[in-house]
Amino acid sequence: MQPLKKSPLQRCPLKLAVLCGGLATRLAPLGQALPKSLMEVAGKPFILHQLELFRKNGLGQIVLCAGFLGQKIQNYLGDGKKFGLEVKYSFDGEKLLGTGGAIKKALPLLGEVFWVMYGDSYLDVDFQKIYQYFLKHCQNKLGLMVVFKNEGRWDKSNLLFEKGRIVKYNKKKPAPEMKHIDYGLAILRKEAFGGAVEEVFDLADLYQNLVARGQMLGFEVFRRFYEIGSFTGLRETRKYFERNRAFS
Repeated sequence: MQPLKKSPLQRCPLKLAVLCGGLATRLAPLGQALPKSLMEVAGKPFILHQLELFRKNGLGQIVLCAGFLGQKIQNYLGDGKKFGLEVKYSFDGEKLLGTGGAIKKALPLLGEVFWVMYGDSYLDVDFQKIYQYFLKHCQNKLGLMVVFKNEGRWDKSNLLFEKGRIVKYNKKKPAPEMKHIDYGLAILRKEAFGGAVEEVFDLADLYQNLVARGQMLGFEVFRRFYEIGSFTGLRETRKYFERNRAFS
């Protein structure tokens, strides 16, 4: 692995892959004609809230991994310059590749080390602090997963996190002792996909493999996540932005 050099600049040099290719089945019939990224949240498309978050955290290069209705996102954002960012696109093609397959296809656009985030999440955390932790502690690891002590409140907790270490991770079959959750944000090395031979696969399966091999570190955050992947999540996220707008 090639070590990364620490930068004194408050701008993260890593590109960010945003997974926007889902079918939005939990939001039917809303998601049948409009991708989740373009759904209105507090007066504007959700993706604009995300772009503001990225820009605030010094992330300037965004790669949108798009699938179903992804062309509508590209038509709206273009190259991202009018939003102060550089936006590129990686499309699944005729069939959906899954979250893992979508990232694998986008690797030529992402570089050797990159961020990964879900397109239906809003994660108001300090990206710079996470990045600096990665630089300091992950020189010999393939990835870093941001984790949150969810305790089943906003989604099913899916990992066991003890003394700063991810002991066990299983998104599909979580165990009762798991109190933390995959926050939906990670930093990965391109090498993490070296053994992925399938075209279609879930990113959670890759994460589970990395955790089992001791190749995925954890970084705990303490501010809850917001998401628009369900009607409940959409309502809560709208309230969050409306509340913040009222006090801004």
